[in-house]
Amino acid sequence: MYNKFCKKQLWECSADLSAVAFGKIPAETVIKNAKLINVCTKEIMENTDVAIHSGRIALVGDASHCIGENTKVIDAEGMYIAPGMLDGHIHIESSMLSAGEYARSVIPHGTTGIYYDPHEICNVLGFDGVELMIKDAERTPLKAMLTLPSCVPAVPGFEDSGAVITSSDIKEQIKLDEAVGLGEMMNFPGIHMSNAETHAITGETLKADKIVTGHYSIPDTGMGLNAYIAAGVRCCHESTRAEDALQKMRLGMYAMFREGSAWHDLKEVSRAVTENKVDSRFAVLISDDTHPHTLLEYGHLDHIVRRAIEEGIDPVEAVQMVTINCAQCFHMDNELGSITPGKCADIIFIDNLQSFNVKKVIIDGDLVAENGSMLSSFENYEYPEYAMNTMHIGEEITADTFKIKTDKKDRVTVRAIEIIPARVGDYERHITLEAKDGFIESDVEQDVLKTFVFERHNNTGKHGVGFVKGFNIKCGAMASTVAHDAHNLLVIGTNDEDMALAANTLIKCGGGMCAVRDGKVLGCVELPLAGLMNVKSAEEMSESVANLDKAWKEIGCDIVSPFMTMALIPLACLPELRLTDRGLVDCINFKFADLEVEE
Repeated sequence: MYNKFCKKQLWECSADLSAVAFGKIPAETVIKNAKLINVCTKEIMENTDVAIHSGRIALVGDASHCIGENTKVIDAEGMYIAPGMLDGHIHIESSMLSAGEYARSVIPHGTTGIYYDPHEICNVLGFDGVELMIKDAERTPLKAMLTLPSCVPAVPGFEDSGAVITSSDIKEQIKLDEAVGLGEMMNFPGIHMSNAETHAITGETLKADKIVTGHYSIPDTGMGLNAYIAAGVRCCHESTRAEDALQKMRLGMYAMFREGSAWHDLKEVSRAVTENKVDSRFAVLISDDTHPHTLLEYGHLDHIVRRAIEEGIDPVEAVQMVTINCAQCFHMDNELGSITPGKCADIIFIDNLQSFNVKKVIIDGDLVAENGSMLSSFENYEYPEYAMNTMHIGEEITADTFKIKTDKKDRVTVRAIEIIPARVGDYERHITLEAKDGFIESDVEQDVLKTFVFERHNNTGKHGVGFVKGFNIKCGAMASTVAHDAHNLLVIGTNDEDMALAANTLIKCGGGMCAVRDGKVLGCVELPLAGLMNVKSAEEMSESVANLDKAWKEIGCDIVSPFMTMALIPLACLPELRLTDRGLVDCINFKFADLEVEE
């Protein structure tokens, strides 16, 4: 397999690696006196050396004979060494950082490779946006392995996005050297119904002998799950119950245990391993979505490994879940995921197995980070103007835009979306609201707020109308163009005037997230890059997000990462009820639903 992610192909340097192992030529670098976390055998090997040449590992054991006059010797001083960590499913866009700034943020935490699905920017800019992400990422030491967006839009026919991706597109794009597989196949109804185009998308990936990654978010672990896996889907990160994860592993699917900024599934799904006597080789730890403040305060995969250990997973098994298990999932364990001869020299140094602090990071044999700071530098990437100008709303938004008409005289029962804090699912609720002068209003006492989604890509003037429950907002409004996966303009609020202000604030700044109250903007995270990201540093973005978080609290919200939970309101592939620019979607039966409930 041609692997563009390593410094040299194995066949280019195999003779030198063999010569180094015999001591015939000196190694470029030798690590001495390390405790090796051997993920192949699930053991810790004391006093182990590693010889490195041409960006690859030549020898593991006693490397004294590999040291020459110009060999760089790194004394591990008894620290643990492990393979560089791999995130098997991540959306860079959800960090609100550009690909380059994301790399700067995660590498010092021991992340040496990611399998990223840029379907967020693809929903806005199509494959042009994906190409921009590739160019930005390839300047960095981070191994950024592309899984092509598979569902743009996420569920065809239920929303409008800025692009449409077909099987013909996948047939061509899967040839890219950067592409190692297909991004999460969210359209599991299309798989279940043997839809020809859906299976053609996965089929083109399978023809290319690459990996189909999954998104199976319903609790059917019988026929439905079997049918989904039988279609060639290799992994899934949507398990929220231990039994879901266990059954996926039993059926040969890699169960990805998620712990992101908002989706804290690890506590529950780790039980699949800790409470059952099963082999954990099909378990992988992933982040999915991580905000900049999480990266700065807690870390990335190092944080998730710590969380796994806290939940009772054996430390060495936890390391396996972010190294060899992930590499095997993507058929790349011949290159990545272990500290063994011939593999890419991606190695991290760890102080101990409980605090799991990453002290040094080596990628392709080069020391790129130490003590939490990057040592490697690279130029900033200049994004083109079209990527910074994506707000195309086909209507003037005023307070009157947010009036919801009804024929009912006094009271009306509506369908409302009730969020579940820190989880991706929601509930459909039927709630009775007052009708005043022919209009339905938000009801703060019941915690039920007006919710609108405006199409923002093609000036269509479409918008969907609904209600949401669970944010505990007492006043004001909030808006976001981070609204998975079509990323249209989402507005929630207690009154029409503040909703209009929130919407127009984001239109003016090119997209982002904001909270307003009484005609004043309390906090705004500007995301002019596709309405999803900013080119500023993680530190700058973290401060901006912290200000927004404070603003949310000022208007009454007390849940964790509310903007991430809010962003899922339009995602029509997640149960039970969602709102897109086309209207309310019943995500159990996959059909549109009326706002008012006839009783």
